[in-house]
Amino acid sequence: MSGDGLVDGRGAGPRPAQMHFDDNSLLPALFGRHDEHLVEIERMLDVKLRYRGNRLEIAGAEASRALADRAITSLYRQLKEGREVVPADVQAAVRMAAVSDEPPAPGQAISTRRRRITARSPGQAGYLAALDQHELVFALGPAGSGKTYLAVAKAVALLLEGRVDRIILSRPAVEAGERLGFLPGDLQEKINPYLRPLYDALYDMLPADQVARRLASGEIEVAPLAFMRGRTLANAFVILDEAQNTTPVQMKMFLTRLGESSRMAVTGDLSQIDLPRGARSGLQDAVEILGKVEGVAFIRLTDADMVRHPLVTRVVKAYDAFEDPARGRPDAGS
Repeated sequence: MSGDGLVDGRGAGPRPAQMHFDDNSLLPALFGRHDEHLVEIERMLDVKLRYRGNRLEIAGAEASRALADRAITSLYRQLKEGREVVPADVQAAVRMAAVSDEPPAPGQAISTRRRRITARSPGQAGYLAALDQHELVFALGPAGSGKTYLAVAKAVALLLEGRVDRIILSRPAVEAGERLGFLPGDLQEKINPYLRPLYDALYDMLPADQVARRLASGEIEVAPLAFMRGRTLANAFVILDEAQNTTPVQMKMFLTRLGESSRMAVTGDLSQIDLPRGARSGLQDAVEILGKVEGVAFIRLTDADMVRHPLVTRVVKAYDAFEDPARGRPDAGS
């Protein structure tokens, strides 16, 4: 690893591992404000980190020392490539170090006009690989695991590369139910609140003026699922978000819109179904019916893939524990 300016001096037995860096100017960014990045690595891996000058000492169990070494190496390479390191990158580096001796491969990064997006967990790395290799990808998992965000990032990247002519983002507006007609404004104003998460992802990838221009030209379309009926979507990247709230008829209708040179990503969380009680989810049907169909990929993300603020992850885990009947707690629906 000397080519990266990093020399591995991992000790044997209980002796601390030693890491040396050849560019002291990168160390403040590597260690974080008030050493917050080092503190997070200590917390996640149960190690102790101490530094003096360009030398970092890692104390702890041998396996934990090795993981810390790989994670810090990955972050240091990231800085040497001219990319910043934020707390979420630190958590991602630790997760990735647990399954690989190397940092994420170049193919697991997506470049858009506003940011470079990389896989921040093994599950996300598998998801990005599936989006590269398959025309139809189903991503199932909890909120914050990157299902929609990574799909939008991939769609924007392909649009910028000229590999698709347009992006179509869709969601069922089931939350509105029969009340949609009573909401103020025209049709677009009525449905916009239910499509807002898709707009938010777009604005994270592209400058606001480009989003507005591409929406006006039709290069990017954000529409409720009902607008997909009767269409054939060619040369497009099509994303169906919140797919757990489709009916089986709606899901079949959507999937059969796939046209020539198009790709589809279907995202959803089967634990968050808002359909009327007793109604069958189209996403659940698709999982059972299409599980062995060639060319279709199913990616299952978990709370280990959640990349939001660490407190959000802890909140979700706390709710999951509370709602688990095995713990003698009340069911979420009670």
